[in-house]
Amino acid sequence: MKSKTGFVYHDRFLDHDTGPGHPECAKRLKAITNHLKEIKLWQQLQHLIIDEAPEEWLLLAHSMEHLKYLRQVCSQGMTTLDGGDTCSCSESYNIALLAAGGVLAATDAVMNGLLQNIFCAVRPPGHHAERDKAMGFCLLNNVAVAARYAQRKYNAERVAIIDWDVHHGNGTQHIFYDDKSVLYISTHQYPFYPGTGSRSERGIGEGEGYTVNIPMFAGSGEQEFIEVFTKEVIPSIESYHPDLIFISAGFDAHRDDPLANLELTEESFAKLTSIVAEIAAKVCNGHIISILEGGYNLTALARSVEAHLKAMMV
Repeated sequence: MKSKTGFVYHDRFLDHDTGPGHPECAKRLKAITNHLKEIKLWQQLQHLIIDEAPEEWLLLAHSMEHLKYLRQVCSQGMTTLDGGDTCSCSESYNIALLAAGGVLAATDAVMNGLLQNIFCAVRPPGHHAERDKAMGFCLLNNVAVAARYAQRKYNAERVAIIDWDVHHGNGTQHIFYDDKSVLYISTHQYPFYPGTGSRSERGIGEGEGYTVNIPMFAGSGEQEFIEVFTKEVIPSIESYHPDLIFISAGFDAHRDDPLANLELTEESFAKLTSIVAEIAAKVCNGHIISILEGGYNLTALARSVEAHLKAMMV
């Protein structure tokens, strides 16, 4: 019998070509899928059929100008979209639509009760993409689009996003900064790229207090993370009582990751996942949609995803 944990993946994600030597590359997903098949976990997961997200849903989080820009530059074969680190190819816009569509399909499966939770192995990643700006390897903000989709299609009144990528999710924060219907919580190395995510950034207007940034210093490891999850993340989720929890699941806080300086292990990610799953069981029927963000050491990434999935499958 297969578990109630789902998995989103499509071979087309491999066609998003970021050029030679770029850390956000197709090898990341190959490492994950090959490892899960090798350890026989792949067969235990529920695999969804996905399609490109209609632009009407993307417009819940992005401007039409941003979509037109992405469509145009990709069709023209431009290879960089911002200051140089966000790369693309002629197929990248359609692949980004498919990534967003995969996360929408995941939202459908969880909100309709087909699955308890799900992991979306998608690329390009999303949490740096602002309403009208691509940056940090990200074209479209997958988690933001899915959060708005859950609100619009399923009347989710309150959505929580936990972002444990090593880099602050400036794009997600930007999109929801004045909105109390989305609680955004981020743990991230600080000060570090992209330069945002101080504790003083708490939201504005009706959204004040619904952005919770928890900067972590270089060298922080499992003990520090479990402490902030226990003392800050979980109490915030418990008091907010969301209808659905998303995880921006970057695994670049792993001690072997080449782009950062935190000290988590795959076992750390299993523990953090279990902590989130426990509060999700209390407040939102265990519904978790986890979306891949960073993670650039291939072995560490694959093993961390394994640990993450096993903790969700319990």
